[in-house]
Amino acid sequence: MIDYEHARSNMVDCQVRTCDVTEHELISAMLTVQREEFVPASLKSLAYIDEDLSLAKIASSERYLMQAASFAKLAQLAAPEDDDVVLVVGSGCGYSSAVLSLMASSVVAIEEDSTLVEFSTEVLTRLGYMSVAVLQSDLAQGYSKEAPYDVIFLEGSIEVLPTIYLDQLAEGGRLVCVEGAGNAALAKLYTKRDGLISEREVMNCAIKPLPGFKKAKEFAF
Repeated sequence: MIDYEHARSNMVDCQVRTCDVTEHELISAMLTVQREEFVPASLKSLAYIDEDLSLAKIASSERYLMQAASFAKLAQLAAPEDDDVVLVVGSGCGYSSAVLSLMASSVVAIEEDSTLVEFSTEVLTRLGYMSVAVLQSDLAQGYSKEAPYDVIFLEGSIEVLPTIYLDQLAEGGRLVCVEGAGNAALAKLYTKRDGLISEREVMNCAIKPLPGFKKAKEFAF
């Protein structure tokens, strides 16, 4: 019988704290959320290993639960506060939405894979994360109906950030994404001040891609 509480503590101590994640509320949230509930039943015993986990058994597309260390570094960069409204893009199985909901006022989670919408809604509801709303939506379009957002968190790497996302960012808001592919990909922080957007490259970060964010093909003459 696996002691999931012990496994969760080990994940935080050995994977999260060791990569310079020090934000107390984030660590507390990751110690609270039952990660094993957000993976296919056959992978529960692997929920706390130090790598991305495939969601192939519950998704109709190639999607993953992000490695805990990578998620934690990006979530710390986003720095959600207790009165923030957060948009999670490509929310997948719902784990990141659950964690961020414990740090913010509410979370709007958008996902285009209908099977993941159904799965994550069931888990979040069953576990009592009532401040998270999971909505099926085209990821490249964001979700303007509930904008603006204090935090926008993209749960996967992208080739290009659609400008529509910057329009949905609130004054003083932060958008965190990973642009590029593989080990050369960069985590970036976009912020809005006085209506102007600033961009900062923060660190290399290799995570699995989100669908729908490829650069438009350029015509060669």
